[in-house]
Amino acid sequence: MIAGDYTFLFALGIIFAFLDSYGIGANDVSNSFGAAVGSGSLNLKQAVLIALVCEFLGAFLMGSSTADTIKGGLIDVNLFKEQPELLMLAMVCSLVGSSTWVLFASSRGLPVSTTHAIVGAITGAGIAGFGFNTVKWSGVGTIVLSWVISPLAAGVVTTLIFLVTRFLILKHQDSLKRGLTLLPYYFAITIFINVFYIIFKGSPGLGLSKLPLGAILGITFGVALVVFLKVYLRRTLEGEEPLRWYHAFYIRMVATRTKTPEITEELAEGKAAQFAQNDDRSDGTIGDGLMDLDDAEKPMSMFQKLKNKAFKGLNQDITKNTEAMDTIHDNSTRYEPKTEQLFCTLQVLTACFASFAHGSNDVANAIGPLTTIYYVWKNGMVDLEGTSTIPIWILLFGAISLDIGLLTYGYKVMATLGNNICYISPSRGFSLSLGTSLTVLTCSKLGMPVSTTHCITGATTAVGLCSGGGRKSINWKVLGLIASSWLLTLPAAGLVSGLIFAVIINSPHKM
Repeated sequence: MIAGDYTFLFALGIIFAFLDSYGIGANDVSNSFGAAVGSGSLNLKQAVLIALVCEFLGAFLMGSSTADTIKGGLIDVNLFKEQPELLMLAMVCSLVGSSTWVLFASSRGLPVSTTHAIVGAITGAGIAGFGFNTVKWSGVGTIVLSWVISPLAAGVVTTLIFLVTRFLILKHQDSLKRGLTLLPYYFAITIFINVFYIIFKGSPGLGLSKLPLGAILGITFGVALVVFLKVYLRRTLEGEEPLRWYHAFYIRMVATRTKTPEITEELAEGKAAQFAQNDDRSDGTIGDGLMDLDDAEKPMSMFQKLKNKAFKGLNQDITKNTEAMDTIHDNSTRYEPKTEQLFCTLQVLTACFASFAHGSNDVANAIGPLTTIYYVWKNGMVDLEGTSTIPIWILLFGAISLDIGLLTYGYKVMATLGNNICYISPSRGFSLSLGTSLTVLTCSKLGMPVSTTHCITGATTAVGLCSGGGRKSINWKVLGLIASSWLLTLPAAGLVSGLIFAVIINSPHKM
């Protein structure tokens, strides 16, 4: 093979790598922000917009480590030495199989493992081409082992975090006061843990690992104790002052504000009567300055239609619960609402780090095969040593594709997780997000492409079991559905990939 040959395979690889990254963003967005939306700490728009930034940074800065494992650790590339173009074809078929299954599952709202999908697809193509000997079963075994370890590890870590939080704060006689006392330290510890992983286990090219540990500790505790001041929290929760989040940065200079008076029943009735009176006006309008009914029926412009289509994913209601789910939620212990509010910001913070971890880990599922395709196309040979680096443009391409899928189609799977496994409050959401982030970031830097779906599901189940109602606090039907989709993922993606590869290489062609 000459360098530059089979450009059409390279083009197909780019197309299906985009579709695979798109599906990853659409399917796995719930892993990071589903709990935050389900608990009410964020609405869907806020969650998606924040995730766009976090997913992009994680994929771009830290996505190369697990990509190395995906692109070269599953099949024996020596078998493709004499025909490098077959390796290109195998990777293209793998992306087709993976993207097809992930997009199908996303359309049904099924949270599947995108890591399962690409591993199954690569394995299927390898078996179709050279039989079972082409697959590095030790590499597959390591990844399968991580699938078992990751939910268990995330569940254990999450359980410890939540039980300590419940003992120290939630079950205390004056939980709000205790929470106000300890929360700044929660912020400090949370930020330090995540910054530690990002800096010392992060992208080598950033050169951040040279910073001394003492400086990291000092900066972390300083920021956490100054920015998230107890004064701000006490004034907003105890004093119920209508302060904005940015007031925390200069809270001591903000004058005391009175609470906005609530609308009384009499005032509400008066407003309703006034609205009804305005509704009966003879000019066909509803209230002063509102749009005429005829205007509301005017057809939308093409730009408006495109805008509504593009941002459809930001305008979905994913928090609706059935009567059965309400019963499951009622089995969970509820804690002081104001104390729970203390954890809202913490939950958002941990969700951001979990999103960063997801971007760093799961982008490899699409850009790993694309990197192999690009290397063969550019050099006309197989990278037998496995020393090739991930080009910056491929990391950037994967990160952007991930964000597009998250923005336009992520609400589907988020609606399945959210509150449909167990009751999620801000304190529970904080615990499971931090536990998941620790697990995924650690495994990511060990080169183990773990499933964030497995981690977040294990963490969520652990929180549900600790919620007071035991097994009755868990929606086992949804968990069974999720488990079934996991079992189908690897063989489904492998079957599609293997069949396509087998048909192409065995079809009649000129010698």
